[in-house]
Amino acid sequence: MFNQKIRNEESEALAIDVELCYEADPYELKLDEMLDAEPEPEVIEGLPASDALTPADRYLELFENVQRARIFSDSKTFPDCAPKKDPLDILIHYRRIKRKPGFDLRRFVEENFWPPELRDSEYVSDPDKSLKEHIDTLWPVLTREPQDHIPGSSLLALPQSYIVPGGRFSETYYWDSYFTMLGLAESGREDLLKCMADNFAWMIERYGHIPNGNRTYYLSRSQPPVFALMVELFEEDGVRGAKRYLDHLKMEYSFWMDGADSLIPNQAYRHVVRMPDGSLLNRYWDDRDTPRDESWIEDVETAQHSGRPPNEVYRDLRAGAASGWDYSSRWLRDTSRLASIRTTQFIPIDLNAFLFKLENTIANLSGLKGDKETQALFKQKASARRAAVTRYLWDEENGLFRDYDWRREQQALFSAASVVPLYVGMATHEQADRLALAVRARLLTPRGILATEYESGEQWDYPNGWAPLQWMAIQGFKLYGHDVLGNEIAHNWLETVNHFYRDHHKLIEKYHIAEGTPREGGGGEYPLQDGFGWTNGVVRRLIGLYGEP
Repeated sequence: MFNQKIRNEESEALAIDVELCYEADPYELKLDEMLDAEPEPEVIEGLPASDALTPADRYLELFENVQRARIFSDSKTFPDCAPKKDPLDILIHYRRIKRKPGFDLRRFVEENFWPPELRDSEYVSDPDKSLKEHIDTLWPVLTREPQDHIPGSSLLALPQSYIVPGGRFSETYYWDSYFTMLGLAESGREDLLKCMADNFAWMIERYGHIPNGNRTYYLSRSQPPVFALMVELFEEDGVRGAKRYLDHLKMEYSFWMDGADSLIPNQAYRHVVRMPDGSLLNRYWDDRDTPRDESWIEDVETAQHSGRPPNEVYRDLRAGAASGWDYSSRWLRDTSRLASIRTTQFIPIDLNAFLFKLENTIANLSGLKGDKETQALFKQKASARRAAVTRYLWDEENGLFRDYDWRREQQALFSAASVVPLYVGMATHEQADRLALAVRARLLTPRGILATEYESGEQWDYPNGWAPLQWMAIQGFKLYGHDVLGNEIAHNWLETVNHFYRDHHKLIEKYHIAEGTPREGGGGEYPLQDGFGWTNGVVRRLIGLYGEP
């Protein structure tokens, strides 16, 4: 039943794309052929159907009523609660007593659910420790051990230990983990690197992709595909041979390219878009079109202000979460209104750069294994992607990469995501030279590089700076010989984080870096979080390269 629901949602989403691009008759035959040939989605393969249900699926009107009543200040809290008894019994009991005089929904929740555990909230930092020492002592605080799956819980048990970001985020996240791993390697925590390598490979085997995070409500989407970068890091730090992960890389690639062979120009299916010239590029996507469990009330309110069919807005909000940039002016038609979100209509520069890296990694590892045919095939795929990115996403006039709105057939906004092609080696030297000028003129501050130039009120926009963007900019520019710019960004960011640490004795997920003294970043749909996984990882790696500020 759950498989069929996802299948139906995918069919509906493709039908939306078809309606906007083509006349119906000849194309709908193509659609039928594609759906007939498509295998069942793999998101719950190997799991009992009941264990794949999200809390919204499981508790139905109880879930909706708890969220509407705002029993918890954070919408993510209830989806992360674990039931004290069988979830079906809880739902049946709720239906029996909810209309009785004196019924108290808050008390009912307290009696039937365990709240999520926030162990790092009890941590008190030692102000006498240096920044480096502080980060090294945080790894055990942010480590979660394998545990048996709690029946009815949204948490997906993993076979090995893993790192969580901190704060409200008590599960591991896909792309966050790569930047966290940079710091683990620098701290000499090869034990945790090995555990996380095993976990991500296991998730690809079990689900056919790496989910956004290890919660059931994240199974319908992934995040920026950085497993190839993880494999490279594993190899650098001697975790285990990279060739061991070739099959996992191929499985991830299949997930991102599902349906590509059946597409005709100007047609999209799930993560893939066939461009007008026949080339293939990718977008972010989520297989569901309902409010996110973890931001249910926020999504409902956003959809109410959009003037569009709610399911379209929910899909775009979910795809925005899959991007990791949740949220940013990158995905908005009107930078002042989240309700104008159109994530699925944009071809993102960072996503396609990460997939270029994936294609090249598969090619290189295939060559090491003596599979010359696969090596040649994926080299060709990477070359074709680079050419398509240059055609559609490179702004020759201004010398920078932009996302591309494939509905409107025009380039979109400039952002720090434009450094990712440098980080993965996809840009030409001329492109890198021109991009260095654009970043220095438009995004660089004395405290780091901004996510974007646009002050939208969203957290992945001006005036905020984020650790992963700093790292990719630093290493990307240095890869192309722009050491002065790379080093400047590194020193600026280290001073930003250290300055805040000296004043507050903590690291946070994002920083206000536009002007004045570095301070807490704002915006977005939840309060600023302490911890914080990828800030720790990037800063620890930079300390290894540049020393403590």
